[in-house]
Amino acid sequence: MRYRRFGKTNLNLSVFSLGTMRYLASEENARQTVYQAVLQGVNHLETARGYGKSEQYLGAAIKAGLPKTRSQLHITTKIAPTLDADSMQRAIDESLARLGLDYLDCLALHGINTWEHLKFISGCMPAVHQAIADGRVRHVGFSTHAPLEIVLAAVSTDLFEFVNLHYYYFFQRNAAAIALAAQKDMGVFIISPADKGGLLYTPSPKLQALCQPFSPLELNYRFLLQDPRITTLSVGAASATELTAPLRVSDRTEALTPEEIAVLQRLETQKDTLGSDRCSQCYECLPCPETIHIPEVLRLRNLAIAYDMVEYGKYRYGMFENAGHWFPGMKANRCTECGDCLPRCPEQLNIPTLLQDSHNRLNGREGRRLWD
Repeated sequence: MRYRRFGKTNLNLSVFSLGTMRYLASEENARQTVYQAVLQGVNHLETARGYGKSEQYLGAAIKAGLPKTRSQLHITTKIAPTLDADSMQRAIDESLARLGLDYLDCLALHGINTWEHLKFISGCMPAVHQAIADGRVRHVGFSTHAPLEIVLAAVSTDLFEFVNLHYYYFFQRNAAAIALAAQKDMGVFIISPADKGGLLYTPSPKLQALCQPFSPLELNYRFLLQDPRITTLSVGAASATELTAPLRVSDRTEALTPEEIAVLQRLETQKDTLGSDRCSQCYECLPCPETIHIPEVLRLRNLAIAYDMVEYGKYRYGMFENAGHWFPGMKANRCTECGDCLPRCPEQLNIPTLLQDSHNRLNGREGRRLWD
């Protein structure tokens, strides 16, 4: 296991962190998962107030005894921003009680996803500052699923020491946020690189073949780990057995090898199969009058056609209209063919036609966030 400095927090975190949203089968399963992660070198355990019994289970695992002492572990919980300081004060105390801890190494304001959430900060930050002053919290950051401009605005407040965000080989929209966070010496925590990064535990045969001699999961981890600006990647293991694949590359933080670079170039070339229908993800088509997230819909279409990532596309597409501000946007069949987006598209794509095609390819079972 390699360890990296978590920005200005100066905490030395393992390059893989245990995210505890999916280990909720039982308290014993949670204990075993946490124990095995720590045994294999993970020293950062992350939970959230909104993850069902996750805080309670993590607290029980810590109390039962782990291969590292409390001072050798770094515990983060996430709490949604509140309108007032009293509500945040109570939430912090409740999380500490469930975890059975005297202090949190890190507190993340959970889900700064909209401009309104960003405004909430002024109401709840006095409570966070008080918790830092009296030792209940040591460092503060935020997690986000927001559009890039909101992420950049939150980073630019200079209120935070770290950021949890989405960024993967198959989704590099947040590259500017990574750069700005590094410039401000903030720790960078990548959320869900296997799942949200492309359902890479169960890749399509086509994607597997394109990534040979590597697995798509390994290649995505290496793409992230070779970037020194990124501190740690989340492993949302549902059980101890799901730790094996990611931790196999936990010491591989060196620059990409020529062979790895060649495979990534092959993946880039594969995008040519989209021909003149390829969306370049410039986001110039937004806003849409029907609030369709056009670039994200077309990104999923790109992946489905170029790499046969259809199951991933259906999984993510099914979240539209079902996940609120965590994954906003209407489904593509809401398009009225108003033409508002057409003159703004530099590729001159027939966006209404591509939206309908995306809906036909990807519409299926409705999806919700795992912790709802």
